Amino acid sequence: MIIRNRHYLKFICILIFFISVNCQFQEPYKSHGIVFLENRANKLKISKSNKNDVIRNLGQPHSKSFNEEDKWIYIERVLTKGEYHKLGKHVLKSNNVLVLDFDKYGILKDKKFLNKDDKNKIVFSKNETVNQKSESGFVKKFLNSVRTKMYRQK
Repeated sequence: MIIRNRHYLKFICILIFFISVNCQFQEPYKSHGIVFLENRANKLKISKSNKNDVIRNLGQPHSKSFNEEDKWIYIERVLTKGEYHKLGKHVLKSNNVLVLDFDKYGILKDKKFLNKDDKNKIVFSKNETVNQKSESGFVKKFLNSVRTKMYRQK
């Protein structure tokens, strides 16, 4: 009986060892964009840093503004695995955007750092623009009505 208990004890110790070895102490995450964007953005000083300093710290911008060449946008997005009640789906951990404005000489004029809480507070206009080209004409409306009547009789 003592021998049997020793085997169970060894089995349980080996089982606990394998379970603990497979546990990860660092949480798994997927990142897109510039990693640690907030820390790198803090190194940039307004009216002291220029475009070359920004490229050295952050690299080339992800996008530039359509209207202004002197507005650069950097993005950071980090996804992590959810808890057990999320069934391991990806959960958005951080979603940061850095918008940099430069003057005509290439000196940093303004920087805005937006995290996911700031972006949720942005209010968008409810107005919709009507596109004249996408409106269907008389012929298209007529053919659609003929088609619905044709399929209705089946």
